[in-house]
Amino acid sequence: MALPGSRLIRFRRGAEDGAGPSPAELFAALPTAMLVIDGDGVVQDCNPPAEALLNLARSVVVGRTIEEMTGHPMTSIAPDQPVAAYDTDMVMPPGRHHRADIMVAPLPDRPGWRILMIHGRAHHDLSARRGEQSSRGLPAAAAASLLAHEIKNPLSGIRGAAQLLESGAPPEQAELTGLIRGEVDRIARLIDRMEGLSDTRPRPREPLNIHIVLGHARDLARAGFAAGRSIRELYDPSLPDVLGNRDALVQVVLNLLKNAAEATGEGGVITLTTAYRHGVSVASLGGGQRVALPIELCVIDDGPGAPAAISEHLFDPFVTSKPSGSGIGLALVDKLVGEMGGIVEYAREGHPERTVFRLLLPRAPSRGKGTS
Repeated sequence: MALPGSRLIRFRRGAEDGAGPSPAELFAALPTAMLVIDGDGVVQDCNPPAEALLNLARSVVVGRTIEEMTGHPMTSIAPDQPVAAYDTDMVMPPGRHHRADIMVAPLPDRPGWRILMIHGRAHHDLSARRGEQSSRGLPAAAAASLLAHEIKNPLSGIRGAAQLLESGAPPEQAELTGLIRGEVDRIARLIDRMEGLSDTRPRPREPLNIHIVLGHARDLARAGFAAGRSIRELYDPSLPDVLGNRDALVQVVLNLLKNAAEATGEGGVITLTTAYRHGVSVASLGGGQRVALPIELCVIDDGPGAPAAISEHLFDPFVTSKPSGSGIGLALVDKLVGEMGGIVEYAREGHPERTVFRLLLPRAPSRGKGTS
């Protein structure tokens, strides 16, 4: 029987004589994001997961300070002592906030040098967001169904009565009956949108070119509510197909564009971006295997953002900071994105700060594999 540790001894010997992986190969293969910093706090090396986390190539990261990369100078940490910091707020380029567990360990062969291991909390947070979507959906759907049933029938009677009055009314009264009809129609449209929250029928998903969907939504926005705004497009042209429902995705993008147009006002700038994010995944609702969400779509505007008091509840039904808002648009976005297996997040990022609505969506399977 082999003694404990004998396998490790053989592995080390293999590495020495060229039969096994080198330390550099092991460093690159580790799934945890890792940064090597010298005694002056300058990054000397990083592995591929760190590149993915920072969204920067190794050639850009190496030579910059750890404070630039994480928002923490590490000057208060003794260079010869291991340290662990949990649920830490990192500020990564370009001002992007990220919660993570950070482990710092000294490198014995290089005095003053340390290795920084970053265990991102994004996966846990995304799983929690998906759980929130599920728990919010039932009460929101019940409320929407109840209100639609109780309000829609009386509304049709009110509208009919207003039309009858308008047909024989003098001009000054006809204006009032027209106002009644207009308000009834507005409330009916609101009810229709609320019914969208209560619709639990499954939507078919198929492979979609997300840039074609974005182009269609952009053209609709420019012809209507986003007229006078500049819409910039920063796309990854090599992005694979997303797995989603076309009508739902168009509605999501339109809602977010409308939100951005209202936030920026005349002459504002709205930016659409797409990217492929390696390693982003969430646990499936049934608690099974993790589901990858590598397709990123962002709708960014230069408006003031949501008030801090409601920023954590933007996707809850009936929460809004707009005097004439219904608080349904973002709740519907949250519902539709969740039905497609994705996640939507709100953030304030960059210098100067801008509002970012970030969608993370599943990639369509390769040809020959079925879709759900």
